[in-house]
Amino acid sequence: MGEAPTAAAGGDAHRAQSPKSPSPSSRPSSRPSSRPSSRSGPGDAANELAPNVDAVLGDFLDHLEHVRGLAPRTIRAYRADLVPLLIGLDRVGELSTAGIRAHLGAKHRAGAARTSIARAVTAIRRFGAWATSAGILAADPAARITGPTPHRHLPEILGVDQASEILDGARHRAGEAADGSAPDSSGEARDLPEPGPLEYRDAALMEILYATGIRVGELCGLDVGDVDLGRGTLRVTGKGDKQRTVPFGEPAARAIEEWLAARGDIIAKTGGTGSGGGTGSAGPAARDALFLGARGGRLDPRQVRRIVHALTSATGTDLSPHGLRHTAATHMVEGGADLRVVQELLGHSSLGTTQIYTHVTTDRLREAHRRAHPRA
Repeated sequence: MGEAPTAAAGGDAHRAQSPKSPSPSSRPSSRPSSRPSSRSGPGDAANELAPNVDAVLGDFLDHLEHVRGLAPRTIRAYRADLVPLLIGLDRVGELSTAGIRAHLGAKHRAGAARTSIARAVTAIRRFGAWATSAGILAADPAARITGPTPHRHLPEILGVDQASEILDGARHRAGEAADGSAPDSSGEARDLPEPGPLEYRDAALMEILYATGIRVGELCGLDVGDVDLGRGTLRVTGKGDKQRTVPFGEPAARAIEEWLAARGDIIAKTGGTGSGGGTGSAGPAARDALFLGARGGRLDPRQVRRIVHALTSATGTDLSPHGLRHTAATHMVEGGADLRVVQELLGHSSLGTTQIYTHVTTDRLREAHRRAHPRA
């Protein structure tokens, strides 16, 4: 098994970043370079990848970015899982099933978590399949590699009454803020004399997170044009830049309308350019963002987490935006929604990921039975 000449050439182009090469490797990338390939430090030459192996790994990471559309953080995780496996190889063709199993066994003996090993197996299998399809490997040494089934931790969720209390509380804060009596839950500096707009924003984003179950990154990526109030839907761009349409109900629609009316105050004050720094991404494009910070920039995930923590802890429950996503999904399943529908709404690529919510509801039923039934 050996590398195809075209793959080696692609790797050289990746290292040189030749402007004449049409391959994805020559295009600017938002992820860090695949070098230096080191586990212990850039100065440790013994831990660096061989040039040929480094070039192939670079091409694979480019494939993940430009073809599969994976996020930079996901690509960095792939690299972190693959570099330790590939160190010591003179060429990728030396990769073997026995070597992969030995590597995973060493991780297990070193105390790596089941989830970490399972993630490494996913990265190795995807790399093996790609290298084989690209002609770099004659046969896929990772095809028969299986990883441990990670323990599924049941997510912390809200009850229906708790969710209603938190969402009603957020709307109540917005009403108080119109009189200037409510503090800002995001901890943002107030540039506006009227504090109301940010509370309307907080109420709207809480309603959307619970009504739709979208991810916090998807929420922050929403533009005003992605909202269809007439149909009660959002156009959401998820992982891999895949778009889906997600419905929302009347409470979320009212909250969005109230926020859009108040949002104009921030635009008028800041021009929607994010000027002055500190809050969200700067630039005229921020004017299109559905959710803005106090200084006109697009709201970022860190701010949303701070807002959600503040509003949920006010009722004695500290929850993250991901907890609201779990809550929304669980309540849909408990309400009788088909798993395939929930999968589509949440943007899960695999139904197996969605099935955790059947485990949640089954465990809740089992616990209720244990407490209530005399012969449980």
